[in-house]
Amino acid sequence: MENKITGKVAMPSAAKIIKEKNLDIFDIEGTGVDNRVTKGDVLLYLNQIKNEDDSKLNNINKEIKVNERKVSGMDVLVPVLGESVVEATVSKWIKKQGEFVEVDEPIVELETDKVTLEVPAAVSGILDNLAVSEGDTVEVGALLAIIVAGEKTDENSKPTPKQENKKVEEQTIKPEKVENKQINIKPEVVREAVNNILEERVPMSRLRQAIARRLKEAQNTAAMLTTYNEVDMTALMEMRKNYQDSFEKKNGVRLGYMSFFVKASIDALSQFPAVNAEIDGSDIVYKNYYNIGVAVGTSQGLVVPVLKNADKMSFGETELNIANFGKKAKEGSLGITDMAGGTFTISNGGVYGSLMSSPILNPPQSGILGMHKIQKRPVAINDVIEIRPMMYLALSYDHRIIDGREAVSFLVRIKEIIEDPRRLVVGA
Repeated sequence: MENKITGKVAMPSAAKIIKEKNLDIFDIEGTGVDNRVTKGDVLLYLNQIKNEDDSKLNNINKEIKVNERKVSGMDVLVPVLGESVVEATVSKWIKKQGEFVEVDEPIVELETDKVTLEVPAAVSGILDNLAVSEGDTVEVGALLAIIVAGEKTDENSKPTPKQENKKVEEQTIKPEKVENKQINIKPEVVREAVNNILEERVPMSRLRQAIARRLKEAQNTAAMLTTYNEVDMTALMEMRKNYQDSFEKKNGVRLGYMSFFVKASIDALSQFPAVNAEIDGSDIVYKNYYNIGVAVGTSQGLVVPVLKNADKMSFGETELNIANFGKKAKEGSLGITDMAGGTFTISNGGVYGSLMSSPILNPPQSGILGMHKIQKRPVAINDVIEIRPMMYLALSYDHRIIDGREAVSFLVRIKEIIEDPRRLVVGA
């Protein structure tokens, strides 16, 4: 068989197949003598056509499946982050691309300047189409990913593996011939070069940025002053020792010192309402309720969850709430509502061994009480030197609305209650 236009020749067996399949001999590459098309060339060509058709069909099927998944997908959006908070940082993807997620299972962790929160899955399915990466800043309502509704299978139970380039290029550095010359390098230059190698630069988290900004705002805005006193912890420690077992059996939590200081602060705040107030423009807003913030240190920074209406809580409820706040803070599961609405803050630097400090106000609050380490010291009791467990107390306050007399009297009232806790019972 010879094509008249191209002069291309096919062997008889090849020509028969070309005629039966209605093929164009020009499309077939000949490998025979004088570029003649052999039967093998025709069969190879047919196989190539079949593979191309299969590939096109597979691509079409894949496209159809992708479209179906997009249609059945559920958008994962940035939730409302709280009052005055409009954006967050994607701190960590808990689930990976292509991984199956259950309803209410956390899939991504967002960090705001107030709290770290997890975004749960609204439906069960495959996590698909991650729209943002870790470290990206996202606004409320922005698309994070798509969850394609479906049932769990062995294939989608594992995340899509990342493709890694296994080829590693090895470079051999050949030493060059260097002339023997004496080079004088100053020790200062060497030390600076070594220090630069040992340095590590990491971006501040949004929480740490917020802490820095708020503390500096407190210093720049408030006329902040601190007054100090010391308290004898003997009576409180004795009471705690006597009632620890029965208290824990009844309330399911250990009796700590913090609940006594919360109750003592509420008593003092009721007598000196300016410490429980805040400045709003040219007005003073007096708070006739007591939301006591308890500062908690975490690996990410200081957070202040709030005991709402703490004056209505019993000692057991106070200790339970404080314990729950501590647990949630360590797990990073504190919500925005947990830290909103505080009127007064208590910070306990004593848990870290601090003997004395000047706490900084937590704006817009006007007062913060600092507790410290309990340390045995010689003190004069009825003209006799005794060894007593003593704690330094510090009250930082906004001198714009709190006078020195009020601040000192407030701290003295707390001292009186802690040194004789029975005052809380009889209201004396």
